[in-house]
Amino acid sequence: MSASGIATGQVEHMLRQVTPGRYDAYEALLRALATPTTGQVWMLLWQGQAGSPDAQYGTMDVEGHGYAPCVTSAQELSASGWNRSYEVVDGLDVARTLYPDHHGLWLNPHAPGGGVGIPWLDLRRIATGLDRQPAGPLRLSEPGVEIPQFYALLAQNAHRTPALRSLRRAWVQPALGAPYLVIGLDVYDTSPPAVDAVRAMMQQSIGAVPEGLPVSTVAMTDDHDPVVMWMRVHARPFYDREAHATAPVAPSQASAAGYGYPPAGRF
Repeated sequence: MSASGIATGQVEHMLRQVTPGRYDAYEALLRALATPTTGQVWMLLWQGQAGSPDAQYGTMDVEGHGYAPCVTSAQELSASGWNRSYEVVDGLDVARTLYPDHHGLWLNPHAPGGGVGIPWLDLRRIATGLDRQPAGPLRLSEPGVEIPQFYALLAQNAHRTPALRSLRRAWVQPALGAPYLVIGLDVYDTSPPAVDAVRAMMQQSIGAVPEGLPVSTVAMTDDHDPVVMWMRVHARPFYDREAHATAPVAPSQASAAGYGYPPAGRF
């Protein structure tokens, strides 16, 4: 695919603003990648030609995490010295392709400093909608806020909702934005009647939450959600219909680097 008519774009512009700790600039880069047409990247093909059935993206390993390398413009492609085929693709489409296999996207790995990596968790945010998922890296812990009335009412209503197996909880501090409480919902089935029953249970309970305290929910069946992955390991159910809870893990054992993300300094 020819890139001669495609000018240096928004992705490359925002990439230049990103430095370690600048999560606002990193978030702007994600938004640029998520924008169709203007969020294009040049994917480096290890084999095959653009559009051919045997086309395969290159891969690289960074600290045990898999990434597909790309460049952000025709100029960067020339600077990289890549002599195989490439494919110009919207960042949104690349995100949808890579994140289910837990592969990230690495921008301009040839550049001074090594470029910038986008972990698969953030590709998932791009693919499903940036505003639907919190900005990472996330810091997760057991909730420290004392709201026994809410937990008691929630457990009581959960017991009256046969579709629900157990409830877990986590305190989430995004890289950008206010912290909030998450309730993990473990259900026996995901049929529409079951989903409606669980939604009604939450609506009946939410009135006991103190004013100003944000509360969100997440399905424990979501294998790609970082909060779910954390709660499965670290959070003991505070309501368990089958009373088969696992031993709790001290909050201090939670990953200080931001759960599901590479160490600080990597993006």
